[in-house]
Amino acid sequence: MTAAFDVHDGPDGAETVLLSSGLGGTAGYWAPQLDALKQHYRVVTYDQGGTGRTGGALAADHSIAAMAEEALAVLDASNTAKAHFVGHALGGLVGLALAQHRADRLRSLTVVNGWAAASAHTRRCFDMRLLLLKHEGAAAYVRAQPIFLYPADWLERNEAQVAREEAHGLSGFQGADNLKARIAALLAFDARPTLGTLRLPTLIAAARDDVLVPSAMSEALASGIEGARLHVAPWGAHALNVTEPAAFNSLLLDFLSCQKATDS
Repeated sequence: MTAAFDVHDGPDGAETVLLSSGLGGTAGYWAPQLDALKQHYRVVTYDQGGTGRTGGALAADHSIAAMAEEALAVLDASNTAKAHFVGHALGGLVGLALAQHRADRLRSLTVVNGWAAASAHTRRCFDMRLLLLKHEGAAAYVRAQPIFLYPADWLERNEAQVAREEAHGLSGFQGADNLKARIAALLAFDARPTLGTLRLPTLIAAARDDVLVPSAMSEALASGIEGARLHVAPWGAHALNVTEPAAFNSLLLDFLSCQKATDS
């Protein structure tokens, strides 16, 4: 079954941007980017398997490779021959896997706060999140999530938004088994063996204050991809595109426009 997806039309003849979310998995994560992108591009968003409208139970051995196949199926179902792929964290790993195996379907790749292989620090963070889920349950897991996503001062200024997100996250919780399978998949992923063979215009974006995925991981990822463009913001944390949407949208549109100019 193809994942549930949405097509947001842009100008006639516009190239397509495919947006792939992180661990939460749902299309709604990209709301801060849609208006800016639709002015120039056709945009496809989707709910990953095991999450949101797609739902379903995931196998314990679920993998980033399987998620890449799912993204490829979304491209097919949305009649998209080639797309600019933009992925956040886990979604960025999906883009890396797709770029390494089906680069012919991509025009460019953008990875936001991602990695080639998870660091010991990131593994520790996920271990603690899983322990919280196991011993305290879904409500505690969801309540703790903003600590890993947002800067402390942003949280202070956006309490009402965070409360809404918490309620939405709990009502649409993907389930402990699915969450464990998705975390296992992202921790098992290792792009390093063939990373140097990737020949695709690539933007790596990160935030210096990301407590879940240290920016050094993005720097290492960018150094392994020939010609990759690296941008490390001084502030914004793991959900950089949410906390600094205007700056992120400008960065992304600038990168994408350069690829369009190159293709024309």
